[in-house]
Amino acid sequence: MALNKQYSPAEALVKARRYCALQERCHQEVRDKLYAWGLHRPEVEDVIGRLIGEGFLNEQRFAEHYAVSKFRQKGWGRTRIRFELKARKVSDPCIRLGLKAIEEEEYRAGASKLVARRWALEKGNPAPLRRQRVMRYLLGRGFEADLLEELMPEAS
Repeated sequence: MALNKQYSPAEALVKARRYCALQERCHQEVRDKLYAWGLHRPEVEDVIGRLIGEGFLNEQRFAEHYAVSKFRQKGWGRTRIRFELKARKVSDPCIRLGLKAIEEEEYRAGASKLVARRWALEKGNPAPLRRQRVMRYLLGRGFEADLLEELMPEAS
């Protein structure tokens, strides 16, 4: 197994700029990458500070992009997105702003579409079991129970 190449702080800053320019990154992802490149804590914090100052790193921008894209592409609910952002050590104010970036109408429409799709997949089951399975599935995707109760079709 090959070890990661060690970089000087100046080389690491250049590589980190490139790394951040490819896509939005959270502070922790960049911090982990810098440690993997052999930098130590003071150097890592200096590079992080410079990247923030130069606009390469912005935690709020990351949270907004992450929340909207995970909702649109993977069909995740707010609970799941919040959990994943916390796992990436994004601050609570940035998480709240990220979740606000998902428009309420789009969120409800997406949840409604997922409820309808899953309801159709469970058509062979009796109504109470069908309802339970749809709820469990969408709760696992991170949608709120009260929203799902509101969107659940009447037993038929």
